Amino acid sequence: LHGITPIGVADKKDIENIIFSLVNATQDENPTAKALREGFKDAKLLKSTSSLAFNSDRKYSAVMLNDGRCFALGAREFLPHKEQDVDRICKEYERQGYRVLILGSSKKAFLQTDKMPSVSVVAVIALADHIKEDAAENIAWFKANGVAIKIISGDNPISVAEIASRVGVENAEMYVSLEGMSLEAVREIANKYTVFGRVSPEQKEVIIRALQEAKHTVAMTGDGVNDILALKIADCSIAMAQGSDAAKAVSHLVSMDSNFSALPNVVAEGRRV
Repeated sequence: LHGITPIGVADKKDIENIIFSLVNATQDENPTAKALREGFKDAKLLKSTSSLAFNSDRKYSAVMLNDGRCFALGAREFLPHKEQDVDRICKEYERQGYRVLILGSSKKAFLQTDKMPSVSVVAVIALADHIKEDAAENIAWFKANGVAIKIISGDNPISVAEIASRVGVENAEMYVSLEGMSLEAVREIANKYTVFGRVSPEQKEVIIRALQEAKHTVAMTGDGVNDILALKIADCSIAMAQGSDAAKAVSHLVSMDSNFSALPNVVAEGRRV
């Protein structure tokens, strides 16, 4: 957790209590939820009546508290709001490589309908991804050995591109958001960009197929349920041990220590064979 920026008259302590209560109510176990749970571990747990867990299509989670207040936590592109200052703050964080969430409140109980109304933004939350110490070294090995790297992420492409650039991914500045893009349109641009953001599970699969159709041999790393479609069709699929059981079940290889640095050895061994 890098920090939170309250919006308007929102009380910072109340915001911390709400976020802590939301991630506990949804019981999400993704890295974002874990970081928030740890970052606000001293906050007060508020009682809730219902909750909505995060998923990769919706891109937000939500909770209804006992006092009748309803809150959603997620990506700004998926939580409709009218505050222009919020987008400015978010974009500044994104340009620095942070993962950005917004906390929004609504007077309407949207959990039952699963349709998100316009929200009043309460806070902007910035999270920092941990870049492994050997990441740049491994990326350099791939570059020297003729392996092109593409980053496929559900996060904002600006943030992802900044992190990719830091570790030396070639052409990291060539990024695109796939939010709302048709599968046919994704197929057409798959070979033109390096970083893909706001990618759905189905779009991940289309990207892998398009690269294969362009006569590339494609290896894919992933750790979540939203990676399964792409992992199943990749020429070589590598799951991380800390990921979901489903991702590991469909993959050719599992990195038992969830370490990216093993991949150059995988490529080298494959080439020897």
